[in-house]
Amino acid sequence: MSLAITHRHIEVFRAVMTAGSVTGAATLLHSSQPTLSRELARLEYLLGYALFERGQGRLRPTARALALFDEVQRSYQGLDRISSRAQQLGRADQALLSVLCLPALSHALLPGACRRFFARHASARLSITPQESPLLEEWMSAQRFDLGLTEQTQAVPGTELLPLLSLDELCVLPAGHALLAKAVLTPADFEGQDFISLSAEDPYRQQFDALFAAQSVQRRLRLETHSAIAVCAMVQAGLGLAIVNPLTALSCRGEGLQLRQLSVSVPFQVNALTPKFRPRQDLLEDLLASLREQISSVEAELASALAV
Repeated sequence: MSLAITHRHIEVFRAVMTAGSVTGAATLLHSSQPTLSRELARLEYLLGYALFERGQGRLRPTARALALFDEVQRSYQGLDRISSRAQQLGRADQALLSVLCLPALSHALLPGACRRFFARHASARLSITPQESPLLEEWMSAQRFDLGLTEQTQAVPGTELLPLLSLDELCVLPAGHALLAKAVLTPADFEGQDFISLSAEDPYRQQFDALFAAQSVQRRLRLETHSAIAVCAMVQAGLGLAIVNPLTALSCRGEGLQLRQLSVSVPFQVNALTPKFRPRQDLLEDLLASLREQISSVEAELASALAV
C-alpha cells in the first residue's frame, strides 16, 4: 500500500499544511480545489486514517498529520540542500579544492598562495590537509585529493608531477651568534657548535650528517626534533644553530633568528602532484598560478634577506 503513495500526494499534503486550507494549497500548486480535495482524500484512504478533522468548512490537522508534517519538512529541507549544492556545483567560484601537502608547506608557503587565490575567487573554498611522506604520495596515488605538494622528484603511480620550486637549505642562527659575522658558512664553521638536528629518520638529517662526517666536522648534537619549525623555535631560544628548509627559515626569520647561506648546496624542492584519474577542478590552474606567484615572492624575499 505504501508504494501507492506518490510524491504528488505528499506535495498536496504539505501545501495544505502550509497554507492552512485546500483553497490556499490550490493557489500554491496552481491547481483547483476539487482536484486537491480528491488527492488528499486518496492519501487518507491509502494511509488508512484521517489526517484532518473537517468541520464548518475548515480543516484541522490531527496529531498524526502534525507528526507526518515534521517528517515531510525534514525531507524537503534535505531536498533544498541538494538543490542548493547542485546549483553551487554549476558555479566555478563555488568549487572546493582539496590540497594535500607536507606540514612545513601548510605554514610557510600556502598561506600566501591562499591569499592570492582568494583575491581572485572570493567564493571558492580550499581544504588543506598536512601529511608527511610516504602517506602523502600514497594518498595522491589513490586519487583522494585535487593537488599534492611534495618534495619528491618523481611522480608516483596515477599522478603527474609539476616542478614548482628549487632552493637550497639554509643555516639558521640565534641573535648575537658569532658566526653571523660571515655571509656564507662552511661545514668547518660548525666545528664544536651546538647543533639542533631533525630526527634521525629525516632524509635531510641523514644528508647533513653525511656532509659533516665527510669533512670530519664534530658538532655538539644534544638536541633533535621532528619538524623544521620546532628546530627554528629551538634556535630562537638560543639553544644552538641548525640547517633547515628555506621556506620555514624565512617564515621564522626575525630578531631572534637570522639566516645565512651554506657553502655546500643541499637542494630543497617543492613539486606539485596532480591525480590522473580524478576529475580536474576548474580552478586548479588558478591555484597553481597563485602558488607560482607566491614562490616568486618568496624567492625575492630570500634574496633580500641573504644580502648581508
